[in-house]
Amino acid sequence: MLLDRLGYFVTGTDTEVGKTLIAAAILTLAKQAGLRTAALKPVAAGGIMDSGTMVNEDALLLRQTSTSKQSYEEVNPVLLNEPIAPHIAAKLQGVDLDLQTLIDTTCGVLENESYDLVIVEGAGGWLVPLDYDTTLADYARAIGFPVILVVGMKLGCLSHAMLTVKSIADHGLNLAGWIGNCLDPGMLALSDNLVTLKSMIPSPCLGVVDFMSNPTVEAVSRCIDFSSLDK
Repeated sequence: MLLDRLGYFVTGTDTEVGKTLIAAAILTLAKQAGLRTAALKPVAAGGIMDSGTMVNEDALLLRQTSTSKQSYEEVNPVLLNEPIAPHIAAKLQGVDLDLQTLIDTTCGVLENESYDLVIVEGAGGWLVPLDYDTTLADYARAIGFPVILVVGMKLGCLSHAMLTVKSIADHGLNLAGWIGNCLDPGMLALSDNLVTLKSMIPSPCLGVVDFMSNPTVEAVSRCIDFSSLDK
């Protein structure tokens, strides 16, 4: 597929590191810059009932912060009910998580030239499995968008970040930038860890999101330098 247009694939060093808030914040910044945006959450694991329909809260937030009029299904074509690893949730639900099918069901948004920017958010970490042979990283490689990495700032983040950076490069993709998201208000040597990441990751730091007990998209967006993104 290898799309030649403006878009980014947002991934994280782990699950629950703030990918969705940061993806929504980037969409918000793009809107403020006058860009027409669309969002994709190709696979979401974990649903809630909303007016009798099963939806995913992360996908709803992405839909809300994009400027497009996408349907829910366009944003999130594959919704798995259980908040567990997608391939396990899919097996429990009798869903076939096929890579090519996932590409085919999202190409309408990815190839829509009415959008200036498409933000695609992964599920879990970079190498979360779709089945025993493929991962969401294979989907990212297929669409070819540069990657934005969200680093959850906590004990162990240095190894998690560098392993993810290496795997992104091994998949032949450009790491457009990374964002540190402070998850632990009492993290020891936070500044030293940030200095280490800035020294070792060969891509720009787009910002550091301070710990927030009740983070909002607007507050997170103020921590990100959208203009520093590599393409």
